[in-house]
Amino acid sequence: MSKISKVPRFLEEAAKAMAGTSRVESRDMLAMQVLALIPQGAAVFCAEQTEMEKIIAPLLQNRVADYRKATVTVEQASGAIAETGSIVCTSEAAKSLQASLLPSHHIAVVASDMIFTDLDAFFASWSSEPPTHITLITGPSRTADIELNLVVGVHGPEKLDIVLF
Repeated sequence: MSKISKVPRFLEEAAKAMAGTSRVESRDMLAMQVLALIPQGAAVFCAEQTEMEKIIAPLLQNRVADYRKATVTVEQASGAIAETGSIVCTSEAAKSLQASLLPSHHIAVVASDMIFTDLDAFFASWSSEPPTHITLITGPSRTADIELNLVVGVHGPEKLDIVLF
């Protein structure tokens, strides 16, 4: 699967999994799109660890330093899987995986060159040992454990937005 075909496949599969998806062509548009997704007055956590997070973070109003106090997390994902529409969050560079799971709204920023055909391709891309912790997120958290009724947001965010650049 070529890079060109991975992008539409990823966006299609992510949308099927109930994730909001958008694609932007520039860093300015990226920041504007992320800001448009954040509800007014929401407490926002952004670790400011990646280049893209460092661009977005200063623009965030009502930013909090602790993800446990946030209702929205903005972070750059480590990668994405086209086959399933999943984003990949890792513990590399001491990133906290809980930041992508605890707040009720997760906004993931994904670089288009970090979309992999499948999970095997993602693992093959590591030149060294992969990080200790890896979380695959496919749409908002959902479960049907309780009387087979589908419930969203029990084991993670009830809303996932993905902004591809």
